[in-house]
Amino acid sequence: MSRFDLSRLGAWGDLPFFNTTLHEIENALALETRPVFPPASDTFAALERCQPDATKVIILGQDPYHTPGKADGLAFSIPQGFGGRLDSLGNIFKEIKTDLGQNRSRTDLSDWADQGVMLLNTALSVPQGAAKGHDKLGWSLLVKEVLLHLADRPRAYILWGGPVQKRAARVNSPPNLKIESAHPSPLSAYRGFFGSRPFSQTNAWLQAQGLDAINWGDPEGP
Repeated sequence: MSRFDLSRLGAWGDLPFFNTTLHEIENALALETRPVFPPASDTFAALERCQPDATKVIILGQDPYHTPGKADGLAFSIPQGFGGRLDSLGNIFKEIKTDLGQNRSRTDLSDWADQGVMLLNTALSVPQGAAKGHDKLGWSLLVKEVLLHLADRPRAYILWGGPVQKRAARVNSPPNLKIESAHPSPLSAYRGFFGSRPFSQTNAWLQAQGLDAINWGDPEGP
């Protein structure tokens, strides 16, 4: 029996990865003795919530949070009520305030995904307490196929940190918008993330393409 429910993948389910490499990853995960994050039901959340035709912006993360209760399958997103340190996400919120003058306190970023922002990690699983512990499992093949599939028309790519910039090295700008800066981690945010203004740049580009801007701040309503 498969570890994953692939019924919500939609058009992404046609990628070769799901008929080839995923089985090998499942075998490797079955041998993992440590807790794995995010929960299996959330592993493909980034794809499930952002179908190819709806994807306007791609933000690549590295691997999921390796702290219990923190990873929800969307890069940088943290479930509401987590209560722990926000680290990178807190710095993202600071840059939204500086860049757009908007407040963001909601840590669950699913509203971004629902507006067409794909929040895809380059590894889709991680063992508890072991950052990058699953980097070599084969998830990179999925990311490669996703980026190739999204090359059918111009999109905006926000790439924070050297590792994800390497993964997206073949994304051409133009025709795509490609914003590259330091990672928002507390270890590197002051080396070029703060002041990079990725959110206003992305919105200006989207509107120039005749597309709706993204509401990066807190969603309206309850």
